[in-house]
Amino acid sequence: MKLENLAPAKGATKASKRIGRGEGSGRGGTSTRGMNGAGQRSGYAHKIGFEGGQMPLQRRMPKFGFKNPTRVEFKAVNVSMIEKIAAKFNLTEVGVDDIKAAGFGSKNDLIKVLGNGEIKAALTIKADAFSKSAIAKIEAAGGKAVVAE
Repeated sequence: MKLENLAPAKGATKASKRIGRGEGSGRGGTSTRGMNGAGQRSGYAHKIGFEGGQMPLQRRMPKFGFKNPTRVEFKAVNVSMIEKIAAKFNLTEVGVDDIKAAGFGSKNDLIKVLGNGEIKAALTIKADAFSKSAIAKIEAAGGKAVVAE
């Protein structure tokens, strides 16, 4: 096989439309551009969503929904993952920075600990928020759940 022998599979490519090649081309005198107006001329560019003056689809559809501007979003980390982080870095006190260093969130994320999984080690865990089940499991294992400032 050589570079000059390579070719696309049969039927994979299509010849481009040869527009503006006269009446014999089958595309007529207007070359698929329609009658008079800006769209007929070169250099014409319409706005995104413009439909020739017809009410655009985006404006025909009804508005719906609501985005709460004061919503606080947390990155969720389960209790079982916290125990794995503590074992990996050999920690007795796991903070928000340790959780982010392990790859569970980026610099500006808020961390919430959820109660999925089991925890056996008595750990002091600092996070931005805790679920009730997470607090119960941490304290049952002899640890403490501390809300970070």
